[in-house]
Amino acid sequence: MGAGQMEPGQLLPPMRELAERLGVNANTVAAAYRTLRERGVIETAGRRGSRVRARPATTGREFIRVEVPEGVRDLSDGNPDPALLPALAPVFAAAAERGDREPVRYGHAPVEPELARLARAELDADGVPDGPVAVTSGSLDAMERVLAAHLRPGDAVAVEDPGWGSLLDLVPALGLRPVPVGVDDEGPLPDDVRRVLAAGARALIVTDRAQNPTGAAVSAPRARALRSLLRAHPRTLLIEDDHGHRIVDLPLHPLAGTTDRWALVRSAAKAYGPDLRLAVLTGDSVTLDLVRGRQRLGPGWVSLLIQRAVAGLWAAGAVDPAAVAAAYDGRRDALVGALARRGVEGYGRSGMNVWVPVPDETGAVARLLHAGWAVAPGARFRIGAPPGIRVTVSTLTRDDTEPLAHAIAAAAGPGPARSHA
Repeated sequence: MGAGQMEPGQLLPPMRELAERLGVNANTVAAAYRTLRERGVIETAGRRGSRVRARPATTGREFIRVEVPEGVRDLSDGNPDPALLPALAPVFAAAAERGDREPVRYGHAPVEPELARLARAELDADGVPDGPVAVTSGSLDAMERVLAAHLRPGDAVAVEDPGWGSLLDLVPALGLRPVPVGVDDEGPLPDDVRRVLAAGARALIVTDRAQNPTGAAVSAPRARALRSLLRAHPRTLLIEDDHGHRIVDLPLHPLAGTTDRWALVRSAAKAYGPDLRLAVLTGDSVTLDLVRGRQRLGPGWVSLLIQRAVAGLWAAGAVDPAAVAAAYDGRRDALVGALARRGVEGYGRSGMNVWVPVPDETGAVARLLHAGWAVAPGARFRIGAPPGIRVTVSTLTRDDTEPLAHAIAAAAGPGPARSHA
């Protein structure tokens, strides 16, 4: 498989047959198959045998991208607008000066108290249940640690479809089985959630706001419906991703606390800069104890220099959340409106992306590239959802909107409006 001699979907030989062919003990082959399955390279379907995964987790959806030639406008990367990010030099200088006076040594508390205090105050204001606070190296790091703390290879995890490509890679890479749940503007579809929980999904991952790639945000009615479903399955592991914190003006409607085991993570990446690699995690005490215990055996802690810098940014009000949200709302709404005037349906209730369903994803991406616009192919974000493209609007100007909408309408081709739900 590593040499590319086996194609995705190809059936592996039965273990006994392979053991005889190689002249080794059958237990050796069984252990090798188990390792491949746990790493997300193969999947096993009972008597139907084992096959190479159609999209091996080790390959990564991030490789599904377009090369952006010189002169082409890049709207594919999902990055925030650099002009809306705060200056980092002053807060890092202050944190470094403190570090010189009070050097951090082994055995230091892993969470900066001021960062925990500020984070907990905002979580309380948003109705997130009380719980301890941990700091991780971004949202994906937090989710990986929570999943690994509670689940075992083969467990089913309900994920949004379309959804965050890195998460869709992470789940099978942990040996877990992703089960798709449809999404509309208000979040995960209750009927889909009901179905997967009844079928035995051990975990559900929900993006609260600024869902990537559709811009969905969980509404109050949708939150009530999802809480009702989760109460009937109290042993479900619930993970909420609120990476839209401080770039979205829609209120948070948390699901946290509905199940026995839960976690909610907030990243600093979108509002303060992707290179900060910091997220705040809260959850029930058992989950946080497991995460922090495993973290101590790995990286130990997230740099206190970074934690103090982020706490400084928060305390100083270095970002005006209302102004940032208004900037992204204006750019996103302008594009959705311009598309609608051309008979093209676009989705983007919150955040910095617009999702546009198209009948021919590859063709649409290629035609837009030829017209001078690079967008992200929907294959990076889909399991079984219909094809589409993701457009990052964070750096769009007023003069960009109409030409881009015209190019998307021409690239999408004729056809009735389509739903991604």
